[in-house]
Amino acid sequence: MINWRLISKITGMLLFIEAGLMVLCQIVAFIYDEGLNSFGPPIAAAVVFGVLCLIYGCKAGSNMGRKDGYVVVSIVWVIFTMIGMVPFLVSGTLPDMASAFFETMSGFTSTGATVIDNISEVPHSLLFWRSVTQWIGGIGIVFFTIAILPAFGVGEVKLFACESTGPLHDKVHPRISVAAKWIGSIYLMLTLLCVASLVLCGMDVFDAVNYSMCTTATGGYGTHSEMLHEVFGNSASIEYVLTFFMFVSGINYTLIYLTILKGKLKHFFCDAEVRCYYSIVLSATLICTISLCINNNFSDIELSFRESIFTVVSLQTTTGLATCDYTLWPVQLMPILLFVMFVGASSGSTSGGFKCARISIIYRVLKNEFVRILHPRAVIPVRLNNTIVPHSVVQTLLGFITLFVLGLFGGAFLLAICGVTPNPEHPHFDYYEAFGLALSSISNVGPGMGYYGPAHSWMILSPVAKWICSFLMLIGRLEIFPIIILFTPSFWEKN
Repeated sequence: MINWRLISKITGMLLFIEAGLMVLCQIVAFIYDEGLNSFGPPIAAAVVFGVLCLIYGCKAGSNMGRKDGYVVVSIVWVIFTMIGMVPFLVSGTLPDMASAFFETMSGFTSTGATVIDNISEVPHSLLFWRSVTQWIGGIGIVFFTIAILPAFGVGEVKLFACESTGPLHDKVHPRISVAAKWIGSIYLMLTLLCVASLVLCGMDVFDAVNYSMCTTATGGYGTHSEMLHEVFGNSASIEYVLTFFMFVSGINYTLIYLTILKGKLKHFFCDAEVRCYYSIVLSATLICTISLCINNNFSDIELSFRESIFTVVSLQTTTGLATCDYTLWPVQLMPILLFVMFVGASSGSTSGGFKCARISIIYRVLKNEFVRILHPRAVIPVRLNNTIVPHSVVQTLLGFITLFVLGLFGGAFLLAICGVTPNPEHPHFDYYEAFGLALSSISNVGPGMGYYGPAHSWMILSPVAKWICSFLMLIGRLEIFPIIILFTPSFWEKN
């Protein structure tokens, strides 16, 4: 049986967190004389709905099952998005529910795709709200809540298992709530360091805060429609700072904890996933740099390198910030960029994508299979970081691959059918662009390919296409299983 009262109680507590975050945005609105129109109604709705949920769940039991965890995680993301989209609607920033839901889901899933054409004209409070949705969504709404609401007292392991990403989880502390606090502290520390670094590089405080939140969350929402080199005058220092913090944010936070606070440097340099991560980054950056240098007749090698490493790190960590329009690069580089978008960064980080840990396990599984072809009787376990990967994890990985590929190609097929709203600026919509949209959505990258790269918003998508992309963002952020399992009949059986 699903404990709906306990689910209601947890949802109510979470809604008070969302109301508190909106209060911060309302303070920003007061600072910039933007009034109460945007955030007054959603704050009231979150508080009222939260109180009703707490009243219904006041007599909830303390036993949380795994099913309850999956339901909580799924419901929270949708409810947060439903309430979080209200400021965009009441302010008139976005014209319809599909666009507002898309923009908010893109924030909470730290995707970064936007349907706002003129971001610079958006009120400061809404810009800050977009960044806050990414920042809280990057670390995970439920994971974040476990750290600051120990009053839950039940089911924290199940909630963490349902929301956290990656095939393997290393415990940094026997209690998940304590581990969440440590990792949350590292997350906050990286954000503050990024803010300080950007301010020192000449960025104003408001932009620095917003770009820092979207960088450490590997989200990609900015405060300007233009690309970074147009806004900040081709500042090499700002771009290198953002590159560094994007790269660090793509590393497993457990590994960062063990390296910084425990002094276990060996874990960092010997970790198989990190080696896979930086190997892909370095290889892709080298190829892109050489290609751009050749294309530009070696006129500016440093600029080619800077654009290459920024773009590769931004796409692989699924941040989605851009200093240039990479869709205009030589066509032979597009498969490489699609590959890094697909792979993503490390499990246990704020990034999306397939994850380097899964790539590492697949490589070892294939390597063992080739050995078995020559030695059929050999028993060769799959090892990662000198630890045997359980067969159950390999089976789950195969299931995840199947669902990920089906979601990717199925989403691309549906998007190709839906097309876009009639628009003379971009009258043609091909499967290449549909595939880029689907990959960007399910990997939580942000920009896509073709017209839907970093130079344009996704506003011309049809309402149906926006709902499809929103769904792909959600299943991609929650690693597919917690959402898809809700649609299986066995999940709702009593026993």
